[in-house]
Amino acid sequence: MHLSLSLSLSLITAMALFFKAISRSTSKTLLSSFRYLSNVPENTVYGGPKPQNPNQRVTLTHLRQKHRKGEPITMVTAYDYPSAVHLDTAGIDICLVGDSASMVVHGHDTTLPISLDEMLVHCRAVSRGAKRPLLVGDLPFGTYESSTHQAVDTAVRVLKEGGMDAIKLEGGAPSRINAAKAIVEAGIAVIGHVGLTPQAISVLGGFRPQGKNIASAVKVVETALALQEAGCFSVVLECVPAPVAAAATSALRIPTIGIGAGPFCSGQVTPKFCKQYGQVGDVINKALSEYKEEVTNGSFPGPAHSPYKINAADVDGFLNELQKLGLDKAASAAATAADKIENAESPDVGSPTSN
Repeated sequence: MHLSLSLSLSLITAMALFFKAISRSTSKTLLSSFRYLSNVPENTVYGGPKPQNPNQRVTLTHLRQKHRKGEPITMVTAYDYPSAVHLDTAGIDICLVGDSASMVVHGHDTTLPISLDEMLVHCRAVSRGAKRPLLVGDLPFGTYESSTHQAVDTAVRVLKEGGMDAIKLEGGAPSRINAAKAIVEAGIAVIGHVGLTPQAISVLGGFRPQGKNIASAVKVVETALALQEAGCFSVVLECVPAPVAAAATSALRIPTIGIGAGPFCSGQVTPKFCKQYGQVGDVINKALSEYKEEVTNGSFPGPAHSPYKINAADVDGFLNELQKLGLDKAASAAATAADKIENAESPDVGSPTSN
């Protein structure tokens, strides 16, 4: 014990002498470094919740406030980083990483083939580009239907590995309701999805609108209510008649997001079959056609698109080295290229000058 005490006192004395020996400014820097050994800033740990402002990530609290005030909620689907940046810039409320990537990005006929690992790639890309919207990831077909354990495990991966804030799942069968409830109880926010549910096209007989008769319309409303009771913070209503969507929106305490469901929902996510806000495809096709034409006729790339230079002396040295290697043809090609670039950059050389 005496030996331990002696060693401790010696260590304290050594540290005191060390700090005394170095300057005050150096000591401050060193102490500051010790303080920030934790990777979590002190004010984050002890500062309590921060007030929301429009420049920060949209949260469920923000969406609930908009819903209470009757302010429409905007949702847009994104599958990659560039799209996510555009959503971020536009100030969209919710960014959905949809399993429709299966069709839009991967070229499948339905949403069924896309895997969880593929969805996670899209989720991660979007999360790097969209810093403001609430990020919601679709649970792909086959990743949550078997059991509530499977559903929770999948949802956890979407948040932990995909960088999402919430998940969306389709359908209103008892197993789907139980899955939604289990995921919410695991501490993960959930959006429900009723009406046309693309993952159920096998039993729906294709991409068919729902709620077009009495029984189907009542089922839409009842399913939406069941998802609300399971703890969902919002419900997507896809391809149902406007009066049915209006009834569901009125019956629920949570916001509804319409997809081709009329103007009476709490918010909208607009698919291409409703309205196109820009002919982006036409612009891309025109640009590609112009590029092909200019490459074909030799006008691209011109001098302005060949920015990397080598001075004349180095060109001569380079030609000599090529010739030493026995690459006379390559040397000739390089010399011709150098002459053409020089002439293109000096079009007036050799031409008569005006008085």
